[in-house]
Amino acid sequence: MDEDLNTTLDAVGPRLRALRQQRKTTLADLSANTGISVSTLSRLESGSRRPTLELLLPLARAHGVTLDELVDAPPTGDPRIHLRPVQRFGMTMLPLTRRAGGIQAYKLVIPARSRRRQPDLKTHDGYEWVYVLNGRLRVVLGEHDLVLEPGEAAEFDTRVPHWFGAADAGAVEFLSLFGAQGERAHLRASPRK
Repeated sequence: MDEDLNTTLDAVGPRLRALRQQRKTTLADLSANTGISVSTLSRLESGSRRPTLELLLPLARAHGVTLDELVDAPPTGDPRIHLRPVQRFGMTMLPLTRRAGGIQAYKLVIPARSRRRQPDLKTHDGYEWVYVLNGRLRVVLGEHDLVLEPGEAAEFDTRVPHWFGAADAGAVEFLSLFGAQGERAHLRASPRK
């Protein structure tokens, strides 16, 4: 087998372990999500089992990364990000970042509705920053009930009960930066001249 190919395959195990640990996922959780046995996952991570396409595809899907990222394939020269929308909580989420860990960026779209949804507040670890592009975003954050207009932003600790929704019957588009480990978005403005 080619030396470069051996080196690439040998690096997959540590990469798999790092992705799983960054997401604070156990081997048992990953096994339940992928259908791959715990022992096979453990051997893949330790390098005692060679990765195959049949094993890597469900793992890439479970970790939310491309197969190229999982095996650290060389770049193809195409800088475009191919967005794959996900439907969650009645909204469309478009991931704008592809790397594991750190701050994740999303574009979210809440469709126009004829009736207003009741807030269902959630909590989880992390820190979030939102910026409204179009429409009016209702943000319920603890005891605060706010409406953000286009061009307005908010940031908050996601351990505070929170909910997003359309403030009226129109659609809403907004950007979200989310740090699972509580990273805050740091914005820098250049000094005025």
